[in-house]
Amino acid sequence: MQPKTSFSETPLYSGVMARPEAHPFGQRMAALRIERGWSQAELGHRLGISRGMVAYYESCAKNPTLEFLEKAAAVFDVSLGELTGGEHSASKRKPGPSSRLEQLTDELARLPKGKQRVVVQMLEGFLAQEATG
Repeated sequence: MQPKTSFSETPLYSGVMARPEAHPFGQRMAALRIERGWSQAELGHRLGISRGMVAYYESCAKNPTLEFLEKAAAVFDVSLGELTGGEHSASKRKPGPSSRLEQLTDELARLPKGKQRVVVQMLEGFLAQEATG
């Protein structure tokens, strides 16, 4: 019987790969996982799901829950837009960590709408003052 391997010793593609016809979310999730050098088993461990569920999300899930998307975005340290391939996809921005402004924008988007309005009003007031001063 062979000893169990650690996550770092398992191949990057253990099981089903994201197929070209996979949903864009699954393709993006697989790409992020591979960029980080994680196996499906390691990503599953980080997400608290099985390797088989990672394979499912990468190959055929079309409608993941918002809760799962938020958890996966946090694990990958990307915005929901980057994870889902939205207009602020990582491929459209420079490599490296997010700028502080991008991080704050992501945090603002998670606030309740009422608090978002307060922050936007403060920002608009500041920018208006700068434009006239």
